[in-house]
Amino acid sequence: MTGDGTIKVLLADDQPLLRMGFRLILEGEPDLDVVGEASDGKEALAQAAALRPDVILMDVRMPGMDGIEATRQLSALDSSARVIILTTFDLDEYAFAGLQAGASAFLLKDVAPEELVHAVRLVASGDAVVAPRVTQRLLETYVRGGRPQGQAPPQHRDPLLDELTPRETEMLQAIAEGLSNAEIAHKFFLSEATVKTHVRRILTKLHLRDRVQVVVYAYESGLVIPSNNPDY
Repeated sequence: MTGDGTIKVLLADDQPLLRMGFRLILEGEPDLDVVGEASDGKEALAQAAALRPDVILMDVRMPGMDGIEATRQLSALDSSARVIILTTFDLDEYAFAGLQAGASAFLLKDVAPEELVHAVRLVASGDAVVAPRVTQRLLETYVRGGRPQGQAPPQHRDPLLDELTPRETEMLQAIAEGLSNAEIAHKFFLSEATVKTHVRRILTKLHLRDRVQVVVYAYESGLVIPSNNPDY
């Protein structure tokens, strides 16, 4: 983010018309600046290194290097850019793979303009509520796809969980359930500032980037058992 608070955005999609549409929407906002475009994952990585965007809108299906591999490489490089995966379907295995690779959120390509702008701002802030109902359905569908319904959590507990205090463990569960900071504060009779402090400590101790990574981690480690209701 620039000194004046402007959020720098990189668009990565192989469809020029979609990039043009997103650019028109985003550049209509005074605090958003589209600094570059890429048509494949390799170009997105090069542009990210050169332009240092705050947020990358990344299509998952692109020729050559796809958005998943580009996101994975950005995460490995410890890039400060946060990735929003662009997908056509809400329950999409590619979107799930993108979250696993380190993306901070995903959006449908037909997202409403105001929702696109809101998502970019939230992800840039690092304090997004990243487990809305559709994200939980995505996680439950594909985690359930890899683990039979009702199966016990993995036998090997992640030793990093032992670093958490009892309160932080409760917070981790609440984040994984999709509760916002305000909802967590209400549930545990705490101030939102205290909740934010706990969230930062959880991210640090578990070596996770943001709240969506907490949710993915909780599902994959068995802390949250996917629902048996496919319509959830």
